[in-house]
Amino acid sequence: MDKINAIITGIGGYVPDYVLNNEELSRMVDTNDEWIMTRVGIKERRILAEEGLGTSYMARKAAKELMQKTGVDPDTIDALIVTTSTADYQFPSTASIVLGKLGLKNAFAFDYWAACCGFLYTLECAAAMIQSGRYKKIIVIGADKMSSVTDYTDRSTCPLFGDGAGAVLLEATTEQNIGVMDSYLRTDGKGLPFLHMKAGGSVSPSSHFTVDHRLHYIYQEGRTVFRYAVTNMSDDCALIAERNGLKPDDIRFVIPHQANVRIIEAVAKRLELPMEKVLVNIEHFGNTSSATIPLAIWENEHLLKKGDNLILTAFGAGFVHGASYCKWAYDGGSCGTC
Repeated sequence: MDKINAIITGIGGYVPDYVLNNEELSRMVDTNDEWIMTRVGIKERRILAEEGLGTSYMARKAAKELMQKTGVDPDTIDALIVTTSTADYQFPSTASIVLGKLGLKNAFAFDYWAACCGFLYTLECAAAMIQSGRYKKIIVIGADKMSSVTDYTDRSTCPLFGDGAGAVLLEATTEQNIGVMDSYLRTDGKGLPFLHMKAGGSVSPSSHFTVDHRLHYIYQEGRTVFRYAVTNMSDDCALIAERNGLKPDDIRFVIPHQANVRIIEAVAKRLELPMEKVLVNIEHFGNTSSATIPLAIWENEHLLKKGDNLILTAFGAGFVHGASYCKWAYDGGSCGTC
């Protein structure tokens, strides 16, 4: 029996229309364009500003574009997975809301929580489901409304984050040497003190105290997170390249989590790659958490050719980190199922 693997056959994306640039941000908090660009390389970010709209709205938009581009029959979708840190509600799952809006009749849905590493973890999970032979088509969506947990009085964190969603269609194939080839994923458990949201969970449920003391926003010790991110993303990429025999000339693109341009540059240096081989969109989207990697692919789909070697890498709260090796399955500009 032929070996089954999982391939990405299409990608969709969505970012809100409202652009929050550094000039406007500097009128909200004590910062300026030079300070932000020098430290993190972000010029602007997209914000979902309309009342009553959450992460599921962006996820649905990205998935709808994906389905239109690929022409996939909704009744053939086996599962839909949303990875997010900013769910619409504690329950039900954001994925169930998206599934309902898309009208998928033969699929099950669930959320996957792994912070900024969520897309990598979920991609591996979905690929394994397909490799089992029990599922043939799975939609994976990375989506976050980071503005909903960003404190716009905190100059150290508010310039970092934006909102957006990216969706991919994973399908089964028996074609050899293509698809999701390998992953190295790890969690070290050291990250709680350095990157978290203090309230809103079962340890510290919402109360007047937690709201009054602004405990429902991202807390980050930037220097520590930066140090761990550089080390882990660089090491993970080097490991995945080495164990798959990938030299710098063999790698078409590295697609890193878009948290800080200096982290991205450090990863490229470790792999001895020019920045031309690294997909970067942090300047105009900021850090959209689990959406950063699929959005970077979405924006640059036209550059990809069948057989291209891609390394995806991310780091996030927990600490979670990892890298995945994907051999691209179609020429950009025409989805694999069209």
